[in-house]
Amino acid sequence: MLATFSHLLSKQPTNSIPTAQFFWVFRAFNSWALAIRKASSPHEALKLYTQMQCKRVPFDSFSVLFTVKSCTILNNVSIIRHLHSHILKLGFSSHVYVATSLLNAYVVASFDDACDLFDEMSERNTVTWNTMITGYARYGELGKARRVFDRMPMRDLSSWSAVIAGCMGNCRWDEGLALFREMIMIEGLKPDQVIFGSILPGCGHMGSVGVVFGKSIHGFVVKNKWELNVELGTCLVNMYAKCGHLKSACLVFDMMTDRNVVVWTALICGFAQHGCVEDVRLIFQRMTECGVRPNELTFTGLLSACAQAGFVEEGRGYFRMIQEYGLRPRIQHYGCMVDLFGKAGLLGEAYEIISSMPFEPNVVIWGSFLASCKVHKQFEMAERIFNQVMRTVRPENDGGVYTLISDLYVLSGKWGEAERIRELILNRKVRKARGSSFIRSETT
Repeated sequence: MLATFSHLLSKQPTNSIPTAQFFWVFRAFNSWALAIRKASSPHEALKLYTQMQCKRVPFDSFSVLFTVKSCTILNNVSIIRHLHSHILKLGFSSHVYVATSLLNAYVVASFDDACDLFDEMSERNTVTWNTMITGYARYGELGKARRVFDRMPMRDLSSWSAVIAGCMGNCRWDEGLALFREMIMIEGLKPDQVIFGSILPGCGHMGSVGVVFGKSIHGFVVKNKWELNVELGTCLVNMYAKCGHLKSACLVFDMMTDRNVVVWTALICGFAQHGCVEDVRLIFQRMTECGVRPNELTFTGLLSACAQAGFVEEGRGYFRMIQEYGLRPRIQHYGCMVDLFGKAGLLGEAYEIISSMPFEPNVVIWGSFLASCKVHKQFEMAERIFNQVMRTVRPENDGGVYTLISDLYVLSGKWGEAERIRELILNRKVRKARGSSFIRSETT
């Protein structure tokens, strides 16, 4: 259909489209624009849009609206600015739905432009405000997101969902839960699955408090007889598993009628996190017997479990299996293998797999390897890679690796080198990684 429209326009001289034919093209363009947006073909949308500009075919606001929406996928600020300029010439900037669509495109391509447009808008709707809340939260500006939220003249469920999701996505768990309580108790709004989908992942990071809150959400779901679909079920499984309540995770999993690779993987990763290797193996076996193909994250869980338990041969088998399923090993898979070999004292094999990686090792992989060298007192092997590590790792952001190097120099009796690294840490104001703690697991 699109090719037909383009061909028709290209055959017409400028300003000479017959009236009847023009209205046919005009109506067809609106239908096409919506179809193109759904088909995710922004380049073709721009092609026809440009042809219609050249032929001076007038646009209505819906034609412009769908073109902007389709081009949002491109994440190209120059294109968005060109469309913005044309919208101003057409006089559609005062149309709140066109302006909101343009704002959403700027949030993706250039947030500074989005802020300028938002300040210039004479009329805003709830979607406009929500878009800015989501944008600020996406860029870590949660304080500004809250200020936009507080300024809103009218708030709906989507507004609360946007600000709560922003809090949870920026690790402000307590603030997100406080807003959730305010939404229910003061505003009297009934939550939906979208809000629960934002809150439950955060509960998984909050230990016992998170479990209590997650259980209350689960109770709400059961009381209101909501369907335990893939999205909601996966969130509950993930929450219970992260908090160590593995029996509850299995209970939710068994109640689900539709289980895709995501929920199977959530269960595998949950058991892997707590070192339950035998359970991980059985779950993976059940998964493949049900005809569900694993994805990259599934293998990350499997390899992580093997690394924790020291199952070297099984880990090798899962690593080979990645390619057997037509997948490519990612950096996290290599990292698990380095950890597995390192903990087993197979530092030669660990270094070999680092050397075979098709990409540069990151700080996690180097840190894992150096930690294994320290545990197994392989100071000479560690020292051979110090220069390579220091070329790769930025000391301002990854102080933990530099501390490891200093400790290894001390243990090998090279006090001068250790002092040199310590001075480097102090002079460059190296930041150490934050610590973490384990949470108590439910007996399984």
